[in-house]
Amino acid sequence: MWNLVALALSPVVVLITYVYFNDRHEREPILLLIWAFVLGVFSVLPTLLFSFGWSALGFELDNQRLSSTFTYAFLVVACSEEVAKFIMLRLFLYRKRAFDEPYDGIMYTMMIGMGFAAVENLLYVFGQPTYVDSLTVGGWRAITAVPAHATFAILMGYYAGKAKFAKSGKTGWLFAGLLAAVVFHGAYDFFLMQKVVPGMVLGAFASLLVAVVLSVRAIRYHQRVSTHRVVDPPVMGEEDQPRW
Repeated sequence: MWNLVALALSPVVVLITYVYFNDRHEREPILLLIWAFVLGVFSVLPTLLFSFGWSALGFELDNQRLSSTFTYAFLVVACSEEVAKFIMLRLFLYRKRAFDEPYDGIMYTMMIGMGFAAVENLLYVFGQPTYVDSLTVGGWRAITAVPAHATFAILMGYYAGKAKFAKSGKTGWLFAGLLAAVVFHGAYDFFLMQKVVPGMVLGAFASLLVAVVLSVRAIRYHQRVSTHRVVDPPVMGEEDQPRW
């Protein structure tokens, strides 16, 4: 059992570590990060409520029809999950005093996203009929689904960081972050779920690759514009040396 727990949680730990140590200027309080992770775990509950609501309205998956798969991937899955994570960020973390630089938006949403991904990964890994199936599913999700959740969170957090310190248009930036997460999440799931065109599954890997590239750029950008960044003075050549 512990082997499967380690398999399910190790990619979560690796990705959290990567984002945490990229916060080079002022790292967030550990207890607050743990709280963000716990919020991600609890975001599973509103996600289930949203999903049940969509199902009650008649939105069910028929992966032999592209229109049905598209609606299910974007509304029932992507919207439900990303809105639940967004609610946790907006209600419990966005106004925290420790949220004092743009990169903190990435850090907090990452912790929320990884809390959600940890629960989902454990359910998938332990929900398989055999031990070999659990290893296979866990291995594939370690390089696909968990990194995908990380990128959705980073993109949402990038815009949340911009919103926090924008002089105007804060709501627009927040909505842009939620929309980016939903679009990439929905596209990833749509290409995986549909069974009409087998080759379209490659679209999931393509969308994940684009999301990874954008996430790395988002991390680097918010590091450059950090309000805690100390810029080293330029090194002067001989011609620039003061003359006494």
